[in-house]
Amino acid sequence: MNETDLLNRITVDPTILVGKPIIRGTRISVEFVLELLGRGWTTEQVLHEYDHLTIADIQACLLYASEILKSERVFLSAGT
Repeated sequence: MNETDLLNRITVDPTILVGKPIIRGTRISVEFVLELLGRGWTTEQVLHEYDHLTIADIQACLLYASEILKSERVFLSAGT
């Protein structure tokens, strides 16, 4: 699956979770999936607990986060 297809799995709808990015067709936010992975859950554990998700959904969350961070601008103050 290419990057465009993966990113199309992520959507933003102001009526769902106050507009947080979610996995299309679910109410599961990108933030939630990243938090699980960051807390040490394996991909297999996430897929087992949320069996309607796919490996592509998890990859899409990671890619989405990566794209957001790439566009982030950091401004250092003089004291840093």
